[in-house]
Amino acid sequence: MKKWLYLLSVTLLIVLPLSACNQNKVEKIRLAEVTHSIFYTPLYVAMEEGFFEEEGLDVELTTTWGGDKTMTALLSDGADIALVGSETSIYVEAQGSSDSIINFAQLTQTDGTFLVSREKIDNFEWDQLKGSTFLGQRKGGMPQMAGEFVLKKHNIDPQNDLELIQNVDFANIPSAFASGTGDFVQLFEPTASVFEKEGTGHIVASFGTESGMIPYTTFMSKNRFLIENEESAKKFTAAIYKAQKWVEEKEVSEIAKSIAPQFEDTEIDLIETVVNRYKEQGSFATDPILDEDEWNNLQNIMDEAGELPKRIDYNTLVNTDLAKEVIE
Repeated sequence: MKKWLYLLSVTLLIVLPLSACNQNKVEKIRLAEVTHSIFYTPLYVAMEEGFFEEEGLDVELTTTWGGDKTMTALLSDGADIALVGSETSIYVEAQGSSDSIINFAQLTQTDGTFLVSREKIDNFEWDQLKGSTFLGQRKGGMPQMAGEFVLKKHNIDPQNDLELIQNVDFANIPSAFASGTGDFVQLFEPTASVFEKEGTGHIVASFGTESGMIPYTTFMSKNRFLIENEESAKKFTAAIYKAQKWVEEKEVSEIAKSIAPQFEDTEIDLIETVVNRYKEQGSFATDPILDEDEWNNLQNIMDEAGELPKRIDYNTLVNTDLAKEVIE
């Protein structure tokens, strides 16, 4: 009996510390984001407010600057999760991928760009774009497709009713406009607000409010990763959901203060302006569920732009199981 108790004590001394270590184990997630933008505020809130840490995750964030580079990082196992437009998963699937890229959590639900005019326009009408030079976004990307969708919605033929420029790299679009190219330009924040503050341009319309709800930016991963790392993916989704609710409930000033360390070169009042603009137009998803109507709207926009390789069923590339679990 004494021998048995001794063995039990020794076993407990070994097992209990190991159990504690396992409970406190921090899992590393490599996340690649397509760009670094205030548009992704809930992600940075999750990082700055410690929501990932609460879930036992160490998220290593890398900015890959472009949808093609982001998807390459994911496909080559250079990243576990990618934050990028859902259209990229459709492009990959249409090419016959052996391991589908699954959209499992949504971050933004509208387009994030704004129409900026070189001249100040008090009562803007979309017809004023006719006959102008429009500096648009890269062909095949979601900003460009949403932009053209909105133009057509207002009976403007992008190919015939204006001079459309699409051969400028994403990173160089702001400088091209600032140097005199184009009467109008399609820009993300905070550049649009910076231009307005400097007098370089004037925000006259939002493509986000005009294009409707779409899965503009989502977290996605290889199907194999989600199967093999289901618990980690669930923890990641839970942290994002906490951040989404936090952003929904907090004042703009508090949100701006939270994410300010992510944008050290941006003045706090400008961060507040941008956060407020995106929050007011409902750009930040309030939960991680990507619904079927949004998925269909995305493909309609791609089809309208002539960029949809083929229609992909919602259930093929979208999995909301984890999102629903963390909400419930």
